[in-house]
Amino acid sequence: PTRATLSPDEENSINFDDAQHVFIEGENLEVLKVLYRAYFGQVKLIYIDPPYNTGNDFIYPDNFADPLDHYLRITGQKNENGDLVSNQTEASGRFHSSWLSMMYPRLSLARQFLADDGVIFVSIDENEAPNLRKLMDQIYGEENLFSQIVWKKAYGGGAKSKHIVGHHEYIMCFARSKPSIERIDLPPNPETRKYYKFKDENFEKFGPYRTQPLWTNSMDERENLRYPIDHNGNEIWPEKQWQWGKDRVQEAQKNNELEFVSSDDGWSVYYKQYLYDSSGNERAAKLYSLLDGPYTQKGTDELVEIFGKGNGKVFPFPKPSGLIKKLVATVWRDQEALVLDFFAGSGSTAQAVLELEGEDFGTKLKFLTVQMNEAVEEGSIASRLGFKTIPEITRRRIIANIEKHNTSGFRYFRLMKSNLQNWTGVEEKNADAYAKQLDVFADTLVAGWKPLDVVWEVALREGYPLTSRIEKLAEPKEPDFWRVTDEDHERAFTICLADDLTIEAVAALNLDKEDIFVCRDTALDDTLAANLALQCRLKVI
Repeated sequence: PTRATLSPDEENSINFDDAQHVFIEGENLEVLKVLYRAYFGQVKLIYIDPPYNTGNDFIYPDNFADPLDHYLRITGQKNENGDLVSNQTEASGRFHSSWLSMMYPRLSLARQFLADDGVIFVSIDENEAPNLRKLMDQIYGEENLFSQIVWKKAYGGGAKSKHIVGHHEYIMCFARSKPSIERIDLPPNPETRKYYKFKDENFEKFGPYRTQPLWTNSMDERENLRYPIDHNGNEIWPEKQWQWGKDRVQEAQKNNELEFVSSDDGWSVYYKQYLYDSSGNERAAKLYSLLDGPYTQKGTDELVEIFGKGNGKVFPFPKPSGLIKKLVATVWRDQEALVLDFFAGSGSTAQAVLELEGEDFGTKLKFLTVQMNEAVEEGSIASRLGFKTIPEITRRRIIANIEKHNTSGFRYFRLMKSNLQNWTGVEEKNADAYAKQLDVFADTLVAGWKPLDVVWEVALREGYPLTSRIEKLAEPKEPDFWRVTDEDHERAFTICLADDLTIEAVAALNLDKEDIFVCRDTALDDTLAANLALQCRLKVI
């Protein structure tokens, strides 16, 4: 269970009150646990580019309360003298196990964040691709695999390679529930319109058309797809089989949607592929299992554009936003979609979403990205540019793209310890020890708590998203009351964190039996608690 929460950083946000995009600084497993109630089943698409386990590229402590130094020692990243050593070594029996143990809980939680028709894309190289595939088969189910996409990431080169030049990586694509997804495709590509050259009597309804072969050489033999088509007394058989069943072919033939071409080798059958469907929608493009580019150099060039010439290595090996844009664009049929990336890195996913938003994509997109508060290396380009942590780089990139594409702002949150005290028990099991501990818990809030931090923590515990609206009520003037509203799900609650409450102050809220009211347990006497319990849905902290 998590003992953490999220604190808003309005100063480092842009247009916090109205922003729908969210960037979180914090260890991602803990953040996912904090977000669990608010985002269960709400995410349409997840893209992550996790560490590839190349030997020194991941440090993810999974105990929020555990000191990092201790974690480094127990995982072999520090020796007995306290000196840093390689994070993983090929000789270590934990080389693959440690990486899989890091990935398992994150991928397991990620599945629960997905909507029934949601998909997850995970980038990986050949080092852990077989293990990742097995892991995702186990968590998501083999039957929910869409594809192991091959991404050609580079061209030319290879001068330093002693063996085979590595030019590709993989992207695993799994569904939460494959039967819930009718199709995965891309928005219509204007470039393909030039191939639709022909017109027939259906032009007014379906637009121009192009022809496609009706036959197929698919290795998946199906007897029901092998039959003759009659054309002017000619019986035409496929070399192997047709793409369509007999009933569909006969219907297309009846509607003049087939073309027959004679040659010395016999007859060939083509079907007409129209530009528009019966609803007037333009034909969508396809997402292929082999992606040729954009290349990794493009990812570096994007950082150069933001951070200046010679500073492309401010973050190593950033994924080109164009690659992620192609994956995110598969949600184009939805009215709105939430995109999650909990290995944000330099912010490529955020840039992809902002670029699509700036292009008037047609779908309302929101990004939710998470990046661990990891320090940059001393003497690195990032360090020389004044950055102390990776989230600072991510934030700078998000801001640059918001300004460039004139899009909406973002909300910035930081992972922090809970504002609620945690019962730790007593060492000595006697009445005095328990009485002393109870005195400590006279107030359930930790010392130094801030009102908005507590309000956001309560909102998250109630399952409210980070795009909720929090407003201080004008009336009553004292004490302070906040109204928390989740407009997407049409729900709200009122909260007061005052030390004491009176029936007069609460009466001004005009609460009814359906209203949720949250306050501190210590602010209520028995009479007020009983009255409020009858008047509204009372919850205490």
